[in-house]
Amino acid sequence: MNTRSRKKVSWVLQGITSTISTSMVLVLIGLVVLLSLTARVVADSVKENLTVTIVLDDDVQTAEAQSLRDSLNVKHYISSVEYISREQALQEQIESMGIDPSDFLGANPFSISMEIKVKPDYSSNDSLQWISKELRESKYVADVMYQKDLVESLNRNLHRASFFLLGIALLLVIISLSLINNTVRLSVFNHRFVIHTMKLVGAKWSFIRWPFLVRGFWIGIASALIADAVIFFGVHWAAVYDAGVLNYITQQNMVITAVSVLCIGLVLTVVCTFFSVTHCLNMRGSELY
Repeated sequence: MNTRSRKKVSWVLQGITSTISTSMVLVLIGLVVLLSLTARVVADSVKENLTVTIVLDDDVQTAEAQSLRDSLNVKHYISSVEYISREQALQEQIESMGIDPSDFLGANPFSISMEIKVKPDYSSNDSLQWISKELRESKYVADVMYQKDLVESLNRNLHRASFFLLGIALLLVIISLSLINNTVRLSVFNHRFVIHTMKLVGAKWSFIRWPFLVRGFWIGIASALIADAVIFFGVHWAAVYDAGVLNYITQQNMVITAVSVLCIGLVLTVVCTFFSVTHCLNMRGSELY
């Protein structure tokens, strides 16, 4: 094998090595992005299960209660409304306690009530307070109840989890940037003599950079595609093991993750390549050895 063939093989092997190394880093970044998006879905799901109970006055008629329910359904902060009639409330009491209160009270003691679920953006105590105040303004409403301590504890824990995930994400981004930069820099550094020779014969820096930038571009694309394939395979395996995973890892989040990995891979490899080639161009002859 002549010298030119050996250099060509070396160039290809270095590209493969850089692609594999970059792919491994992008897998970590992609998992962090997917985990963050999934955590948001889980948090929203938990918040949507928070229930606000509206108890109506005893003298409210069924038609008036249904009219109130229809008006609540169009509120921008409400995701769902469950209407509970007097008869349904009595039946639920009988099933849970095993006794019928109407037998010794002589009448159904329950009022018409409704259980509403607010949208995730309105699940904080501050939002629920003004929602409760607005609901109480209705002439049909006797009381509005929700678990304030539970809401406060839930939001506090979700904020802590968000900051924890953000810290991990920042740490991994810093580590990933360092690893990709070192990988690209070593690859470019192996061609420092070629770069120096081209500089000596008068080639423009932009002309020297261009092949390396193109190579970095394709390495970024190949690495991102490999990383996306690994992540998609991992999600598919998890879904086969437990189909409930797909309730939280949505198709939209998978697309966002794939696009994020592709963009991050391209930006990091091209930018790192640009600065690595510029560093070699700034090196003097005595610094090449």
